[in-house]
Amino acid sequence: MPIGDPAWLQLTPETALEPAIPICDPHHHIWAQRHEPPAYQRYLLPDLVSDIQSSGHDVRSTVFIEVKAFYRTDGPEAMQPVGEVEHVDGVANEAASGKHGPTKIAAAIVGHADLKLGDGVAPVLEALQAASPGRFRGIRHATGWDASPELAKRDIQGVMSTAQYRAGARVLAKMGLTLDNSLYHPQLDELADLARAVPELTIVLNHIGGLVRVGPYANRDDTVLAEWRRGIAAVAACPNVVLKLGGVGQKRFGFDWHTRAKPIGSEELAQTLGSLMHYCIEKFGPNRCMFESNFPVDKVSYSYTVVFNAFKRLSKDYSTSERSALFHDTAARVYRIAV
Repeated sequence: MPIGDPAWLQLTPETALEPAIPICDPHHHIWAQRHEPPAYQRYLLPDLVSDIQSSGHDVRSTVFIEVKAFYRTDGPEAMQPVGEVEHVDGVANEAASGKHGPTKIAAAIVGHADLKLGDGVAPVLEALQAASPGRFRGIRHATGWDASPELAKRDIQGVMSTAQYRAGARVLAKMGLTLDNSLYHPQLDELADLARAVPELTIVLNHIGGLVRVGPYANRDDTVLAEWRRGIAAVAACPNVVLKLGGVGQKRFGFDWHTRAKPIGSEELAQTLGSLMHYCIEKFGPNRCMFESNFPVDKVSYSYTVVFNAFKRLSKDYSTSERSALFHDTAARVYRIAV
């Protein structure tokens, strides 16, 4: 089944709940062809716009997150990611014309640079800024590593503890940029160490801290969830870390949603995710949490309408100001999106 097969997703139709709630979607991708597996089919501006507009939710703005697409094919390897930011800035300009609707697509752009360059990452960051002077906000340097062959290795083991990575992180902080990080939950203590070592850096932890429930972590929820909760608490104790609530449609989270004959609906999704999301919000607070779509990756499991309906259902008992933070204000503040 292709990612987000329309005929399959339409088997679970829903109407947007509370459609007046403003949303800033702080995590989505755009690609024509990915530079790494899984090789999902293209997902371009019209595809994202279609998902947003058909959802019925009031998505005011979005944040593009690097996905190793549109890289330059020549020049120094360290500079090749600049091509992605150049391309997405053009996409954002097209969206800003208004011909695709009111949503500010890619109002903030997070690119990629290799922090292992240490102090040498500065010219790369400067080039990324020049590629999108009004929208570039930081980088994502994913650090996911696990001994299991079932999990992709995004970088070398222990990279966040290396002198080079931390030197690059300090350059990032000095330039007023943010660091997005995707990892696996056994690495949360290492991330907390990084956050304490570079307290001036705002770190955005993706996908509820990278909970893994496949491979060696499958069918061990009592142990695995306890380890994840302890790691989340350790990272939450670092005031310079904020957390994205989402990304759970990926297969490594261990849910069966992508295999079902009929897609999951928002009521069941909210019930399933409630304990995970409430724990994160309890530890970080709404002002350091933001709901994310992680589209189109999570589209393998549910529609855009369904995932934000689920977020609205599970957050219904929070105050108006807390929900504003979770759906919009935290993301707009962290990524400096003008309201």
